[in-house]
Amino acid sequence: MLDLAIIGGGPAGLTAGLYATRGGLKEVVMFEKGMPGGQITSSSEIENYPGVLEVMSGMDLMQHWPQQCMRFGLKHRMDEVSRVSKREDGVFEVSLLGGEVVEAKSVIVCTGSTPRRSGVRGESLFFGRGVSTCATCDGFFYKNQEVAVLGGGDTALEEALYLANICSKVYLIHRRDEFRASPVTVEKVKNNQKIELVLNSVVDEIAGDDSGVNSIYVEDKHGNKRDIRVPGIFVFVGMDVNNQILMQEDGSALCKLSENGNVIVDLKMHTSVEGLFAAGDLRIDASKQVVCAAGDGATAGIQALEYVNE
Repeated sequence: MLDLAIIGGGPAGLTAGLYATRGGLKEVVMFEKGMPGGQITSSSEIENYPGVLEVMSGMDLMQHWPQQCMRFGLKHRMDEVSRVSKREDGVFEVSLLGGEVVEAKSVIVCTGSTPRRSGVRGESLFFGRGVSTCATCDGFFYKNQEVAVLGGGDTALEEALYLANICSKVYLIHRRDEFRASPVTVEKVKNNQKIELVLNSVVDEIAGDDSGVNSIYVEDKHGNKRDIRVPGIFVFVGMDVNNQILMQEDGSALCKLSENGNVIVDLKMHTSVEGLFAAGDLRIDASKQVVCAAGDGATAGIQALEYVNE
């Protein structure tokens, strides 16, 4: 039986394994169907990780993490987990797609979330070359330039406000004439002179060349078309929380989830189920930054260590 099973091999999962094994747990396995590193490995430029002076790709940033985190005994199994459940005797069962069931005393789930794509023509082609889903990560690269934001929820408006502090102008494109965001946030957006509202409109195409995005073709509900010349567009049309492995055979969740499907945790990454922890983008109120995910993982690893030892 494992002391600890970690589901997910991004910054949270790797750091959880580092702290748990360095703290003395002997049988700790991280389940990640591919190579460790997580979603951040697809980012082209990282310049805000503390202590790292050089601007580097996400792949380069994560290059040495697995080796360091496995130094004290963390093992990596390249298997995909289909479900995590807990028996009446308190033992967790980690079911793999191949049919194998692995028993564990504790579990940390770090499966993250995936930004939802809008499906607009050109979005996939220019993703990472002018199309982004993280203003905190990529906004600075458009300093004093004009950009577009697609979406109408809290995240879209909050990120538009964030970008307005960096960029010369922000075009906020939304398919309706009203926003789903909180009234306070909506009021701030409407009062910000650097944000132009492009309402009752949809993006037909994201266009560009070998250098990246240079145009956003927009059409309003009356059929009027517009070419917005910008080098970047930030898409915020929701997140798909990767919580599938927590869903049980009867359709219920193993632990308490928020309305959006994020795992509800306390400040120590405890879920509503004893011995089950969640870290990184999967949890509620996650900042969706590498440094924060690593901090979550460290906290979860320490808590799992204490739980097993007790």
